Amino acid sequence: MKTIRYLFMIALDAFYTFLADDGWAIASHIALSTLMALFPFLIVLTSLAGFFGSKELADQAAQLMLQVWPTQVASTLSGQIHDVLTTTRGDALTIGAALAVYFASNGVESLRVALNRAYAVTEPRRWYWLRLESIGYTLLAAVTALILAFLIVLGPLILAAARKYIPLMVESNERMLTLARYGIAIPAMIVALFILHAWLPAGRRTFAQIAPGIIFTMVASLVSGMVFGQYLARFANNYVTMYAGLASVIIALVFLYFIAAIFVYGGELNAAIIKSRLPRGVSLQAAQLQAPGETPA
Repeated sequence: MKTIRYLFMIALDAFYTFLADDGWAIASHIALSTLMALFPFLIVLTSLAGFFGSKELADQAAQLMLQVWPTQVASTLSGQIHDVLTTTRGDALTIGAALAVYFASNGVESLRVALNRAYAVTEPRRWYWLRLESIGYTLLAAVTALILAFLIVLGPLILAAARKYIPLMVESNERMLTLARYGIAIPAMIVALFILHAWLPAGRRTFAQIAPGIIFTMVASLVSGMVFGQYLARFANNYVTMYAGLASVIIALVFLYFIAAIFVYGGELNAAIIKSRLPRGVSLQAAQLQAPGETPA
């Protein structure tokens, strides 16, 4: 009973801090920034894939990104994403691509603002270093997506080899590839969340300190995706009636808004747990400025 009361108080404290930190407004900022950064990011992805000699990798990477989205949300953007990925550009990896990288990094910057607020830390680093770091994360995400997509491309070859030595394996390629996409996408999301919480905001946090928020974000995001998908299956026509040609954009924006709110609350949840374990008189900000493992004075 005491444990349940403790967990309830932590969740309540995190919610009140979420409200005090303008969590809903920050979530809308993240959702809009992410949606606006999505297509520049796909341009970067296409440019890098072309540089490595296979633009099909970009299409596989995009499918991998959308695999964990509700089908109704992913389908609304699939046409536009396909157009971006199949358009030939003469400015690849030049000024146009450089601008695409810059605008795509805005999504990372919005996540930094949210986590700095959640963990109650003041950013001491220069703005240009932060921007360079965000660009680095963007390029790292693009390269990682291509590597993971390459593994998906190799899937049929691996499956054929497995069938040769394991005759009992009769699963269809499509089903196995779908499972493989989920098996790759979900761990990739967990690693990305760990990197974001551990190193994107100012201060230092251990894995144990950020694990609760990561677990909450993953579980709540998957549940939210399923619930939102069921909602769209019944009421998607409401968006078409109200927003006409903008319905697909609004559906994606609403979905990203809920996911962003969950992400922000995950940071607030971590902060609430850290606060609950601090000695009296030690502030949350002071505790995060110390080296991991160091005992607060």
